[in-house]
Amino acid sequence: MTAFFVSHGMPYGWAWFVATIVGILVIALPLMLAVAMIIYADRKIWAAMALRRGPNVVGPFGLLQSFADGLKVFLQETIIPSAANKGLFLLAPIITFTVALIVWAVVPFQAGVVLSNINVGLLYVLAASSLGVYGIVIAGWASNSKYPFYSAIRAAAQMVSYEVAIGFVLISVVMWSGSFNLSKIVEAQQGAIGPFNFFAANPLLFPMAVVFFISSLAETQRAPFDLTEAESELVAGYQTEYSSMSFALYWLGEYANVILMCVLNATLFWGGYLPPLDWAPLYAVPGIIWLFGKFLLFFFLFSWVKATVPRYRYDQLMRLGWKIFLPLSLFWVFLVSGFLMWQRVGVPA
Repeated sequence: MTAFFVSHGMPYGWAWFVATIVGILVIALPLMLAVAMIIYADRKIWAAMALRRGPNVVGPFGLLQSFADGLKVFLQETIIPSAANKGLFLLAPIITFTVALIVWAVVPFQAGVVLSNINVGLLYVLAASSLGVYGIVIAGWASNSKYPFYSAIRAAAQMVSYEVAIGFVLISVVMWSGSFNLSKIVEAQQGAIGPFNFFAANPLLFPMAVVFFISSLAETQRAPFDLTEAESELVAGYQTEYSSMSFALYWLGEYANVILMCVLNATLFWGGYLPPLDWAPLYAVPGIIWLFGKFLLFFFLFSWVKATVPRYRYDQLMRLGWKIFLPLSLFWVFLVSGFLMWQRVGVPA
């Protein structure tokens, strides 16, 4: 895109700047539309599993329900508690929403279609996504209310706990692909096992795909790990005191993170923009279509789990992260590295 603007007489510096802004908008605007649509899809899936109708009044088939909800929130008054820290109170949802967007800079949508194709893309994802905990902790503390504060502490402990397990899971992926670059990780999955274009077909990596999926539920505070929003204990969680657009920013950030985790599941273990089989006719379908299809599958699984699995107790949540996932993922790093070294060195005759 930079070359296009340069060819029309724009100086290189300005051409790069304009091309970057256009690239950001091309990602951010459809993402915001996707958030509205998956909220609708989420509610429809839950309704179907509970034998209910779900949204069906606003617009054809209820498709405009999310936009009506957004308009309603936008028109509400922003109320700031008198005892709250006003500056931090308003800053917290901005941090959460911004962090949810910046991670998308390194996600490859198709071969060569990525905003920033950096060699440490996976490290960038880990670093940027871990910043989300600051928005939650600041919200809980700045609200000056005990229930949001308890929720923020829960969320911080939960996110940190599962980020440790996710880190070790990703080490296995990095060792197998030989790169931190997300595009190269996707390319390494081509013909990973026989005709299959995904790491999850590998018996050594499939358990880590399962651990990563469950950990992504916990990282995004989705059911059954939504202890930060347990109504019976915490009213509504760290965003209890928020209203109007500040509340909507948390809502948008939460669903943007859910979309991100679905896409990361598809990218790291299920071939990303590659077709599921290494068969020439399948490559005629654009990569972004394959990625979108895999995202829809994972989002359905997210909603399915939320509609059917009962909420964990907090001690069960922490035990799963520290006593099961952490030792398992650490052992799997040892197992994968040992197998790769054995393959490289070979067995002496």
